[in-house]
Amino acid sequence: MAYPSVLGEEVWWEEYRPAEGGRTALVRRDADGTVRDLLPAPWSVGTRVHEYGGRSHLPVPRRDDKAIARVGAVFANAEDQRLYLLERGAREPVPLTPEPDAPGALRYADPALLPDGKQLLCVREQHVDGSVRRAVVTVPLSGRGAHDPSAVRELVSGAHFYASPTVSPDGRHLAYVRWNHPRMPWDGTELRVGELTEHGLTGEYTLKGGVDESVLAPVWSDDSTLYLASDWPGFWNLYQAGLTGQAIALYPAEEEFHSAPWRLGDRCFRLLDDGRIVTLHGDTALRPSVYDPDTLELEPVPTELTAWSHLDSDGTSVVAIAGSADTAECLVRLDPGRRSVEVLVRGAEAQVDPAYLPVPRKETLSGRYGATVHANVYPPTHPEMTSEGPAPYVVWAHGGPVGQASRTLDLVKAYFTSRGIGVVDVDYGGSTGYGRSYRKRLHKQWGAVDVEDCTAAARALVERGLADPERLAIRGPSAGGLTALLALTGDTFACGVSYFGVADLLGLVKTTHDFESRFPDTLVGTLPGFVETYRERSPINRIGEIDVPVLLFQGLDDKVVTPDQATRMATGLGRRRVPHALLEFEGEAHGFRSQEARVRSLEAELAFYAGVFGFSSDAPELELTTDPPAPRAVEAEPEDDLPVVEQLPEVTPEAGVSAGTGEPVVRQVRESP
Repeated sequence: MAYPSVLGEEVWWEEYRPAEGGRTALVRRDADGTVRDLLPAPWSVGTRVHEYGGRSHLPVPRRDDKAIARVGAVFANAEDQRLYLLERGAREPVPLTPEPDAPGALRYADPALLPDGKQLLCVREQHVDGSVRRAVVTVPLSGRGAHDPSAVRELVSGAHFYASPTVSPDGRHLAYVRWNHPRMPWDGTELRVGELTEHGLTGEYTLKGGVDESVLAPVWSDDSTLYLASDWPGFWNLYQAGLTGQAIALYPAEEEFHSAPWRLGDRCFRLLDDGRIVTLHGDTALRPSVYDPDTLELEPVPTELTAWSHLDSDGTSVVAIAGSADTAECLVRLDPGRRSVEVLVRGAEAQVDPAYLPVPRKETLSGRYGATVHANVYPPTHPEMTSEGPAPYVVWAHGGPVGQASRTLDLVKAYFTSRGIGVVDVDYGGSTGYGRSYRKRLHKQWGAVDVEDCTAAARALVERGLADPERLAIRGPSAGGLTALLALTGDTFACGVSYFGVADLLGLVKTTHDFESRFPDTLVGTLPGFVETYRERSPINRIGEIDVPVLLFQGLDDKVVTPDQATRMATGLGRRRVPHALLEFEGEAHGFRSQEARVRSLEAELAFYAGVFGFSSDAPELELTTDPPAPRAVEAEPEDDLPVVEQLPEVTPEAGVSAGTGEPVVRQVRESP
């Protein structure tokens, strides 16, 4: 379950269904507790803005002739990426946005309702002839935009990325977050404000933020005051800002009051009608508290659920997704007055005897040169068996690489720990949840610091007598796949697993999606100056140093890490006669969604460890090969030319000034093409 929305006693959310082909359903819980799907299969809710998507629906109050509010829902349809309106009681949704010239070429995310109740505000992503353009637009709820593209009005454009558009209660001001390549939203963003007129947005200016400050999630408290999160002090803390003047820190603390902005529409604090703020805060496991601006007190909410996300409120009711190490994430309602928590809908995870579930231990380990390495250790756990001596362990390197290791119930970890394999989930340097300075440990050091930290975590467990030095493995998805593959060039690990992992950094720059296309500038260095570093940190160029078995998984529809990376890695391993297996999945993208793909990959991974570590398992046997895969007719060896990097201004220009010439420009509402 994800992205709950609440209005009074009714709650909507998006629910991922692996058993239904990986579709995401739109679900509502009524005031009487009835839970119902609003869209039958094959409808699937989901936006692909930034490829990673985010919040894809929004309840919208509608009024009939008797002025009785009937709440419908707007959603982005996963197949064609158009926005649709599902009226209350309607059998079929109706489109709100035009059909694009190419499938999925117009995408929408982060929706908000304008004060007039007749229009939506959202981020639009437009794909034309290989280029990507984004803007903040309004979409009429009347449906006129479905057949008249000019009805979808463009308010703001020109920056590479936008997030969190929101209009003041009186409808006079628009606030939004923007940033430009090569920065990512956790590096540097700007909170922009402008005046909305009948001619468009005028008088824009930067209220807070810049190239070294990440500002997130603005929320209006009245017509001229905003709350926001900023990492100016080193952690994402809460601030209050007027339309002019200095922003004021509300509760300075060395902890995060917001999660990393990977997906659009994540909310970690919400304003109540009485002026108090319900906020999540902590490290990698956020917990709820209520902040009172009058008393300046932050009162924690007592709860056994230790990890919270996706907070929402209508000003009175508060809902969220919450879980713990032994409780699957569920939909909860928080009563800010009583500071109590009620579970509304439990997660659909299979119920497992708690005796089989590992209890994570949060550890601070010593890395290279005494650096601090954060990790969660999951020992082998089985009610009828005890291990004698050190156990086999798998180091998990999370994706991102600016991601984090979660401490909520994870049946994938339990799948391995219940069969005698320990897991250490490492928050290597660069991970979120520990402040800006810890994130910046990975700047120019991707493929070095992460590998060192993961290797150090494994060796620390060996030194404690917990892990068998001869039975250590490492696995990782996406960016974590690069970490895992590079770690195999050392002498610590007996095998490694890459889930759609990066193998060629120069190839990644050429083929990956726009959102992360300039991310390597920060993680590795700018091209062409750092070209040798890109080559040195690419596993594809280090195959000569890998002599242990490797398991590769890849979705054939992946637009983030394209399938040629796994194919070329397998080809290189085969040419050196290194035992390996490459499992590819039709219809899967960056992250496996279908039940079939997820079950097949986990069983193959268990069988892989069983073969390498020398034990029997209940998974189908996995056959490794020392031959390269058959040549692909459509694939060719990449040319060794360097990607052409667009020259960008170091600082975002002031409002009303073009980036290219510095000349004044006039901004008006522009109609969609």
